[in-house]
Amino acid sequence: MTFSNAATAENADAFGGGQSGRPLDLVHLSKYTLGDRSLEAELLGLFRAQAGIYVARLETAATDKEWRDAAHSLKGSARGLGAWTLGDVAEEAERLDDASSRSSMIARIRETIAVVNHFIDGLMA
Repeated sequence: MTFSNAATAENADAFGGGQSGRPLDLVHLSKYTLGDRSLEAELLGLFRAQAGIYVARLETAATDKEWRDAAHSLKGSARGLGAWTLGDVAEEAERLDDASSRSSMIARIRETIAVVNHFIDGLMA
């Protein structure tokens, strides 16, 4: 995998979130993987696949516990990679007490995931 530094630098401010205006903290990710670029690529790919699963679990949560568990899993996955803004939104979802607000929270999560995924696409281009 090669990271496109030009794409990363050009888009840093456009995507918001995270450290340095990026939706993904690349310094954290590098420390987490001990600088292993192939492991970074694998983790980013796994995140992309898992994020959709967590959203599906949120959408089908029949109980408060199922909702909290799905939000907690997403939070951990996001923070493990350094997607701090997504982790914060997932934490907010995890604490959500009003079931009637779930659909708007899912929309926010989807939007935030899309930003992270777009950033990942730029890195892996």
